Amino acid sequence: MKKDPLDRLAKLYGIAGSYYDFRGDLHEVSRASRIAILAGLGVEAADEQAIDTAIHAFESSRWMRAVPPAVVCTAGGKIQVPIALPVDLHATQVSWTLTREDGAQQKGAAPLKKLEVAERGVLDGRRFVRVLLDLPGDLPLGYHQITVTLDTGLSAQTRLIVAPSHCHQPAGIAAGQRAWGIAVQLYSLRSADNWGMGDFRDLRELITFAAPLGCTLVGLNPLHALMPADPSHISPYSPSSRQFLNVLYISVPEVPEFAECAAAQARVASAEFQEQLQRMRVPANVDYAGVARAKFEILRQLYEHFRERHLQKESPRAVAFRNYVEARGEPLQLHAIYDALDADFRLQGPQYWGWPSWPEDYRDPASSSVNRFARDRVAEVEYFLWLQWLAEAQLDEAQKLARASGMSIGLYGDVAVGANPGGSETWANRHLYLQSASVGAPPDALALKGQDWGIPPQNPFELANQAYQPFIVMVRNNMRSVAALRFDHVMTLFRLWWVPRGMISAHGTYVRYPLQDLIAILALESVRHHCAVIGEDLGTVPEEVRVAMEHYQLNHYKVLLFEQADGAFKAPSEYVKNALATVTTHDLPTLRSWWESHDIDLRQQLNLYPSEAVLQSVRAARALELPAMMAALVRAGLWHWQPHEPLPPYSPALARAIHAFLGLSNANFAMVQIEDLIGMIPPVNVPGTDKEHANWQRKVALDTREIFARQDVKDMLDAMNRARRGENPNA
Repeated sequence: MKKDPLDRLAKLYGIAGSYYDFRGDLHEVSRASRIAILAGLGVEAADEQAIDTAIHAFESSRWMRAVPPAVVCTAGGKIQVPIALPVDLHATQVSWTLTREDGAQQKGAAPLKKLEVAERGVLDGRRFVRVLLDLPGDLPLGYHQITVTLDTGLSAQTRLIVAPSHCHQPAGIAAGQRAWGIAVQLYSLRSADNWGMGDFRDLRELITFAAPLGCTLVGLNPLHALMPADPSHISPYSPSSRQFLNVLYISVPEVPEFAECAAAQARVASAEFQEQLQRMRVPANVDYAGVARAKFEILRQLYEHFRERHLQKESPRAVAFRNYVEARGEPLQLHAIYDALDADFRLQGPQYWGWPSWPEDYRDPASSSVNRFARDRVAEVEYFLWLQWLAEAQLDEAQKLARASGMSIGLYGDVAVGANPGGSETWANRHLYLQSASVGAPPDALALKGQDWGIPPQNPFELANQAYQPFIVMVRNNMRSVAALRFDHVMTLFRLWWVPRGMISAHGTYVRYPLQDLIAILALESVRHHCAVIGEDLGTVPEEVRVAMEHYQLNHYKVLLFEQADGAFKAPSEYVKNALATVTTHDLPTLRSWWESHDIDLRQQLNLYPSEAVLQSVRAARALELPAMMAALVRAGLWHWQPHEPLPPYSPALARAIHAFLGLSNANFAMVQIEDLIGMIPPVNVPGTDKEHANWQRKVALDTREIFARQDVKDMLDAMNRARRGENPNA
C-alpha cells in the first residue's frame, strides 16, 4: 500500500496524524484538518504535486542554511554547533569567533575531517553533510553569538544559548522545607478604600496579614496587560500582551505624583468621586468599566503633572523613568504605541476592536503610518509607557514587602498560554502568530465538547527563526517581580492543540514545539531571576514532557480533587515532592461548591452537558467521590466517620481537615484558594463559557481584613502550618 505523502509532510511540520484522548482512545486526524493547519503555516498541500513541492522546500531549507538561528546547549555538557555544507564545496577547515554576552571574545579553528558527522543527505543530486563543531565546555551561562567561517569564504552566524541543567529551587525547598501559600485573583480582593477592584495596595495588605501566620507565598492570577481602551475585555488568560502588566492594578493614591498634585487630590476627595468609588466597592462583581473611568481620569491628570514637574525639568524621577523605558527596549515601545493606537481608533467607532480591524497601514508596526503616529503623538505613547512603569514599580514593592515580612518566597505569578488575536503581542510580531488557527483543547472530562480559546498559536518554526527572543522576553518580564512562576498548560512547551478556523475543537490536532530548547531557556531565566517554576501539567501529559520536567526540576501541578486512583484519593505520602498541590483551581468549583454539587447544577443550567446520560454519570461520580474524600481524611487521622454514616455537611471544620490533608502531602508547595478560607460557592471561571457566565468578575465575599480576623480562618491556616512542618494538625 502506497504511503500517503501528506503523512510525511505533516510529520515534518510536527502535525500529529493521530492522538490519544483523555480516555486513552486513539483518534485519527482528518486530511482536511492537517491540510488546513499546513495552509496556516504557509504550506500548500491541496494535491500530491503541491505536497511533493512542499517536502522539497522543507528539505532545501534544512540543508541550505549553514547554521540554525539558535543553538541551545547545557553547561557542563558537550557544546556543539551543527554546520551544514555541500560536499562539493571542498572546504577543509572551519574557524570560529565566539562573542560572549559580556562582550569578551574567543576564537578557534578545526579541520573539518576531524569533526563528528551528525547527518548526511542528498538534495537535487547534490550531497550534503552536517558536522558538529565542538566549542570549549567551560562557557558561562547566557546568550552568546558565534560566527563560523569556512576556508572557502562561506560565513554564518548563530545565537548560542548556554543553559543550566535545572531550574532554580528556593533555598528552603532545597533544604527539605515545605511551603504553603494563599492563591488569589488579585482583581477580586476587597478593601475599605480600593477603587472597586483589587489592586497592588490590596496585595500588600494581604501580605501584611498572611505573612505573620506562616504563609510563604501569595499566588496570583496572570497580571498580563489587557486593553486599557476596552475595559470590557477582562480575561487574564486572553491578554493583549503577556510581556507587560494590567495597568488597572495600579493603586492610584500610591502613585508618587498623587501626593504632589493638589488638583487630583481634590477631585478624588470630592463627594461625587467618593460616592462613585463606594458604589463600585459594594457589588459582588467587578465593574471594570467604572473602575477604568475612575482610574484613568486621575491617572491622566497625574501624567500631565509628571510631564510638567518632572520630565520638563529632568528631575531624578524623570531620569529613572527614561532609564526604565530604555531598559525595556523596543517591546515596551511597541506595546505603548499599540495602546495609544487602540485608544485612538476605538474613539472613532465600534468597528475598531483591535489591530485586525485597523486600516491596513496600521496593521504593520514597522509601517510609515505607525512611525508617523508615534512621532506625532509622543505624549500619548509616553502616557502608556508611564503606566507600565508605575505598575511594575508597585508590583516590585509588593514582592519587597513579602520578603521583608518574612516570606521565604513571596509572590507566585502565572503565565497564560497565549495572547489575544487583536492585542499588542500579536500585532508587534505578526509573523510569529497565525490568525488561521486558534489554540484550545480536545474534548476531555472538564469540557466534553472540547475547547477553542480563540488564541492564535505561535508558528514554532518562526519562533526558532527569531532565535527564541519572543519567548525569552516573555519569560524574563514575568519573572522580574516574582520568586515562583506557574506556566499554565506547560505542555505548550512541547505541543499545542490547534483548531483550524471554521472547524470545531474536536477536528483539531496537536502541533509540536521545540521542547528541549524552550525548557532549557526557561531554566536559564529561572536561575538568573532566582525564580522557581511550576508547570501546570493537568490532563493528558506526554511522556517527553514528564521526563523533561523531572530533568529540569520543574514542579508539577497537583490538584487534590484529581489525585485519585482506583476510586480512592491518594494519600499525602503518595504526592510527588517536586510539585505544587492545591485543593482546587480557578477553572474548578470552590471546595464548598464541589462538596455541595453546586457546580454540577450550574453547568446543567448553562447547558454544558452534551446529554442527560453524561449529566447523570457526573452526578454518580460525585456521589462516589465525597465518601472517598471522607475515607481519605479518616485514614490520615483527620476525621472520625464510618461508611454507614451520612456525609457531614460542609463546615469550616471540614474545610480545615481537607486543607490539613493537603498540607501533609509531600509536595514542595501547598496552596489555599482564598475563596475556600471563607467557604464561598460562586466560581471564578466556568470553562466552556463566555457571555453565559460572569467569569473573571466575582469578588471575594469579605474584605481582606475581615477574612484574617475570623477564628475559623486562623484555625485552618494554623492546621496548614502544622501539617507543613510534619506535625499533627489536630494537636
